[in-house]
Amino acid sequence: MFPTTKVLFFVVLSSAIFFSGCAEEKKAAAPKALPPLIVETVTVHQKNYPLWMQYTGLTKASSDLEIRARVSGRLQKIYFKDGTYVNKGDKLFMIEQAEYKSNLLSAKAKKRRDEASLTLAKADVERFKPLVEEGLAPRATLEQHEARQGELVAAIASDEAAIQNAELELSYTVIKAPVSGQVSARRVDVGNLVGYGESTVLTTIVQTNKIYAYFSPSESQVQKIYKFRSRTDLPAFIEVRGQGEDILKRKRLTGYVDFSNNTVDPLTSTISMRATIDNRSRSVYPGTFVYVNIFITDKFDFIMVPPQSIFEDQLGKFVYTVDADSKAKRTSVTTNLTSRYYSSIASGLKDGDKVVITGLMKVQNGSLLAPKDMTDTKGILAVMKEHKLIPEKVK
Repeated sequence: MFPTTKVLFFVVLSSAIFFSGCAEEKKAAAPKALPPLIVETVTVHQKNYPLWMQYTGLTKASSDLEIRARVSGRLQKIYFKDGTYVNKGDKLFMIEQAEYKSNLLSAKAKKRRDEASLTLAKADVERFKPLVEEGLAPRATLEQHEARQGELVAAIASDEAAIQNAELELSYTVIKAPVSGQVSARRVDVGNLVGYGESTVLTTIVQTNKIYAYFSPSESQVQKIYKFRSRTDLPAFIEVRGQGEDILKRKRLTGYVDFSNNTVDPLTSTISMRATIDNRSRSVYPGTFVYVNIFITDKFDFIMVPPQSIFEDQLGKFVYTVDADSKAKRTSVTTNLTSRYYSSIASGLKDGDKVVITGLMKVQNGSLLAPKDMTDTKGILAVMKEHKLIPEKVK
């Protein structure tokens, strides 16, 4: 049997070891303070920013011409390859010319015959005038020769018109491009009869050095455009989605808005507008889906933030700002206009606020932050300069 004092000593020692181990476990389990989250921020300012509005649109050729046969005959030659670019005046087709050359020769021969007859009629008139004056020939005979002379003068004038018409018809047998543009596939092959009973369509030419981009803002948006615009001719550009490896890139062509319809579509409450775009590179085809961007004004003050910095949940839209203690603060906002590059803030932010633009998936309200200001390179003005959204000054 162990003495009572030894038993008590053993129990006390075991308890001390046990509680000491628990204390060490609690000390080891205590969480360490998280380091500040490194984020990028931009400082917002209420100032004049160029304001653009973006719409979806569809392109259309500035000129779409049907090339038709204006005279009848058998198609003899085709001078172009389907789908090629032709210049104004280039030969496209030839219709057999034998009949029209014959008609021209016949008209010229008739004129020469009538001119010979006119020469004789003039001589007869000159010969009978003195005879009539001396009473040696009847006046009726002179008048007959004078009438014959007048008839031949009129006949020669008719001959000249017939020659011009024959020359015109002969010229129509060689069909030339009336404008420069891309020609479609031929509609008729060599050897076919064309122009009998109708002006046969042979091909079409679309003119694409300039191309139209049609888009349809709502009636209220059109009213705002014309109310706040700062220029008569609104600068515009279109963006075309890339293909293949360049799927994320957008091709850009510039122009200006030059047309707005005078009626509202009753089905959609929209108004058709048009931008004329410089397409001398011929990189955009008619019928292409495009994004149409039109410049509105740079005369009003806005607070702008990058669109990716705005979140939305059941409580509404919000951004994270940095407070005086370098902690993230959820700030509710309302927005006006939004594009790919900026969002206009109607309320919620004030001049000088710092808005978090990166690391947003990790940021929570109250998170300790290590903010890095990127206004000079990633602020709205820098983004606009990078994407050429600042129009040239009007001279």
